Amino acid sequence: MLGVTRTASEQEIKSAYRKLALQYHPDRNPDKPQAEEKFKEVTEAYAVLADTEKRSLYDRFGHAGVSSSAGAGAGFDASVFQDFQDIFGDFFGFGDLFGGASSRRRSRAQRGADLREDVTLEFDEAVFGTETKVTVRHHEVCEDCRGSGAAPGKAPVTCRSCAGRGQVRYQQGFFSIARTCPTCQGAGSVITDPCPKCKGEGRVLRQRTVDAKVPAGVEDGTRIRFAGLGEAGAFGGPAGDLYVVLHVKEHSFFEREGNDLHCVIPISFTQAALGTEIAVPTLEGDHKLKIPEGTQSGSTFRIRNKGVPVLNSHGKGDLFVEVRVHTPNKLNKRQRELLQELDQMTRVDNKPQNRTLLGKVKDIFG
Repeated sequence: MLGVTRTASEQEIKSAYRKLALQYHPDRNPDKPQAEEKFKEVTEAYAVLADTEKRSLYDRFGHAGVSSSAGAGAGFDASVFQDFQDIFGDFFGFGDLFGGASSRRRSRAQRGADLREDVTLEFDEAVFGTETKVTVRHHEVCEDCRGSGAAPGKAPVTCRSCAGRGQVRYQQGFFSIARTCPTCQGAGSVITDPCPKCKGEGRVLRQRTVDAKVPAGVEDGTRIRFAGLGEAGAFGGPAGDLYVVLHVKEHSFFEREGNDLHCVIPISFTQAALGTEIAVPTLEGDHKLKIPEGTQSGSTFRIRNKGVPVLNSHGKGDLFVEVRVHTPNKLNKRQRELLQELDQMTRVDNKPQNRTLLGKVKDIFG
């Protein structure tokens, strides 16, 4: 029954019984009558093997030697289970299993569920912060019964099935096992005169508008928590929380990476060769950026503190500007003559570059 060897120690027997009893305990298997029978069998087996005299009889004569005293009838010695608390201390109460005075009433009050609302923001709203309104449909405490569920002037009455204990007991083998009362669901009381407004639930469905302040620097997927603005708890329980999840639209020019911004700006061949100064758009207006002569296509310039504000802190990220040399695809006669003349003076050796050098270039410009 316990799956232990003939030479098993007392501790091995305890461990084996503990494992099986927890597996087949009726409270864990309310819809499996076969589990209840299995629980009785392993309990009887432990009653035999935990008793030195009965174990000796079992070793010598097998089940026949203990059949008259192994069950719940005459000969059962409750002292065998004096260490029951040690076996099941973290799973069951000692008094609950043996029919003691301990009976725990389950509170009728239950915490309300958390709610989620999704809000879409423009890119600039996420960067600089904004205020928005969020419409929420949720349950609030019934004003008539103040969450009790009973009609005004009435109160829940003591449950007759469990006499207010919240538990009913069943005799199974050696044990008197407590289970949650099916009538009051462990509350110890029932509502006989429900509140007409909330139908005895203690809460009603309402729509509410919440003013949500969005701080500067939020990202796509940021959650803002509003404590106590979720579903009202049942029968006076605490309310849940409201979570507003933010979704940020993409920008037409900037790409965001954390608190930094990235953008790409085209420049002409002559601007790259001779150097120039260009106006770079930022979230706070144009910024003048100096392009040195001889700049290569793909070069990246960093403009400090022109990125996104750090959420709930000080400082900002940076703006990274990548310049790409634009090659004209339509030339007039004069432009072509000038470029041909320039080509004669700035010949480039078109030999393949070293692979190592190409790898470094890829690492730099990604």
